[in-house]
Amino acid sequence: MAAHEVTLLDDAGIADLLQSSRRIAVVGASSNPGRPSFGVFRTLVAAGYECVPVNPNETEVQGVAAVATLAQAAATGPIDIVDVFRRPELSEEIAREAVAIGARALWLQLGVVNWESARIAAEGGVAVVMDRCTAIEIRRVPHR
Repeated sequence: MAAHEVTLLDDAGIADLLQSSRRIAVVGASSNPGRPSFGVFRTLVAAGYECVPVNPNETEVQGVAAVATLAQAAATGPIDIVDVFRRPELSEEIAREAVAIGARALWLQLGVVNWESARIAAEGGVAVVMDRCTAIEIRRVPHR
């Protein structure tokens, strides 16, 4: 599968994903209120999702204990969405980990575009959303 052949979830697919998901691993979640991941994490929790901050440099994010890896996040229960706040070139390893833990979707945040990561996820049976923000989408599309 060539990278450009990867099908990203459309609006209906995103709505279905958000409606049917319960746990979101937020990779790159930060305890710094100035970081975009801080506000998105808060928005997702307020919307009723169980969020797991994945960041080896954090001990907790907004009162939720942080873990260093996706494998540690998955050890506490299934992960529906892997929401990625990392530079595009770092997302390929995250895509491999998302496949390894059996995540339902790899979600690359606004500004995170990496077609190789999308291909890795798609070939592993993981749905892909790219260059979109979970917080914006939960406000925009019908869910829950």
